[in-house]
Amino acid sequence: MDLLNHPIPETQPLTYRLGPTARYYLLADGKSVLALLFPLKVVVVHAAWRPLLEDIVEAGEMTLKQMAEKMPHLPLDRIEIFMTKLVLKGFLVQKGILDLQAGEYPRITVIIPVRNRPRDISACLSSLALIDYPSEKLEIIVVDDASNDLTPKMVGRFPGVRLISQTEHRQASFCRNLGAQQARGELLAFIDSDCTAAPLWLKALVPAFRDPTIGAVGGLVDAACEDKGLDRYEMVKSALKLGTWFKRSNLKERFFYVPACNFLVRRELFLNLGGFRESLHVGEDVDFCWRLQDQGLKLEYRPVGQVLHRHRNQLGPFFHRRFEYGTSEPMLQTLHPDRVKTLYFPVTESLFWMLLILSLLLRMPLLLAVCGGLWITTCWRNDRKLRDLNIPVGVWAVARSTTRSYLSFVYHCCSFVSRYYLIAGLALLPVMPLAGGLITGMHLLAGVVDYGIRRPRLPLLSYLFYFSAEQIAYQSGVWWGCLRNLNFKPVFPKVTHNHA
Repeated sequence: MDLLNHPIPETQPLTYRLGPTARYYLLADGKSVLALLFPLKVVVVHAAWRPLLEDIVEAGEMTLKQMAEKMPHLPLDRIEIFMTKLVLKGFLVQKGILDLQAGEYPRITVIIPVRNRPRDISACLSSLALIDYPSEKLEIIVVDDASNDLTPKMVGRFPGVRLISQTEHRQASFCRNLGAQQARGELLAFIDSDCTAAPLWLKALVPAFRDPTIGAVGGLVDAACEDKGLDRYEMVKSALKLGTWFKRSNLKERFFYVPACNFLVRRELFLNLGGFRESLHVGEDVDFCWRLQDQGLKLEYRPVGQVLHRHRNQLGPFFHRRFEYGTSEPMLQTLHPDRVKTLYFPVTESLFWMLLILSLLLRMPLLLAVCGGLWITTCWRNDRKLRDLNIPVGVWAVARSTTRSYLSFVYHCCSFVSRYYLIAGLALLPVMPLAGGLITGMHLLAGVVDYGIRRPRLPLLSYLFYFSAEQIAYQSGVWWGCLRNLNFKPVFPKVTHNHA
């Protein structure tokens, strides 16, 4: 994929439509209700928003401009913020961007740390030269981390780009902080030297800051290459790619972060928080995002504002990088002891799968019947809740949602075991075949389901090979970090039955 050889696309207007499993209902008592079939979720919408929702359902989609014309008494910002909340909850899907007036765009400083990457920084700066953003409000700073090759000379070929050169190698966090201290923009936009930006990168992400509760926002990170099998694996499984759904930090999800290679933040906030922690050479973006949330501000991920990242597409560097990512977990847990990793084991689902396994091992049909009873009970409870609200979702829709919830629980358990215990499972195979086989089987199940969800352009066996290599590399780093920091919270999380 190459962003440099594509013309600047036309800005598509910001448009909303119902999500794939969302339904709108106007109840007999006049209430407007949005229901999500999976995960099963319901929200009662204030009557003032009913005309917009009805128009979205009738027309299939609706632009923000059309909404503003429909409700001229409401400020555009208020409409957009409300619709974004419904997008974050999964009820609506958003496409396009909010194209502001030239005077409404804030001044922004793009900061790029670099060391010994002349070709990469050239591609990065070439992409920024094509950015669709008011030039008088755009500043670009490259902080060279004591390169000993042609990197500084390459940067000098781009007029208007400010180069700050270091004589001592200080790592990316120091360089980013130094650039932020000398930036003149209201917003800081961080991108790495091995990334190229889409023309609408900034225009797609900047509108998030119209919500005063948002402190920082991250955008989509895609793979730049697709030639090798490992490239195609990274296209769907990169640690930098956070998916295709809008996400926002909240009190329940305290581990949420966005990567620093596509990261916009308010400059004043960044400086007040002390910037990135310079003692960290990996996981510094996670640490900063957590500190930002601790100040009561929101962090948001928007799967727009695309940058392409040149991943490590050889097994050795790929393995080494995943190992480094793993070492950051115990370190971050030590720095943020109040963030306790938890595994949620809902009582009914846990009992269902435990009894199902026992019924198969002990060949007891009675236990299998009890499992069926538990599933029917969950369906009945979910259906009863909806009926109490007079929401006509339907029994089969409730049954499908309940079944997906049960299967999702198994997938998440298998994913955790695969992420942190695959090496132990492989080691146990010769001496404790049952335990080792169970762990290995859970790993393979997680990989197969992952393959079905992500649909990579790879054969299943190739995907499982890269998936296994990643898990082994990452958990090797985690366990090594646990031993070095004497902190084993990442691999021994708190188990809870309460989803709080």
